[in-house]
Amino acid sequence: MVAPLWPLHGVNLGTLLRTCDAVGGCMAVPRLPWVPEALDKGNTLRRNPCIHWTSTNAGLWLDRQRADGAYIVGVELTDESIRLADLPAARGRTVIVLGHEQTGIPPEGLARIDIAVEIPMIGSGVSLNVAVAGSLVAYKLAGLL
Repeated sequence: MVAPLWPLHGVNLGTLLRTCDAVGGCMAVPRLPWVPEALDKGNTLRRNPCIHWTSTNAGLWLDRQRADGAYIVGVELTDESIRLADLPAARGRTVIVLGHEQTGIPPEGLARIDIAVEIPMIGSGVSLNVAVAGSLVAYKLAGLL
């Protein structure tokens, strides 16, 4: 499950929705007023996509996922992050937590992840677009890379 719990740009949600479908996963998004329209605009799928609606309290939602047995992967640069290449394929229910485009995963989200993964970059940018980063991690966890 790909979870952009602090979305900033609506265009990224459509891209992530297509990635979720491609890897056989679902998307979890907060019930913000603009999110349904953003998903509709980006939805080019022929069937109804798998979408889970979360509250705007991401911490409580993540706590419920862990209680239900999910492994929580955060896409973030931390001192303990592992490289994407070293991330093994998922062996069970997994949630990929994506942060805000500008500020990343906030402290209440980082406190709830099991592992942080980073995507190495050699260019001058400091991060990838959240849709691109989420897609790379989703393909890796699905065992398709």
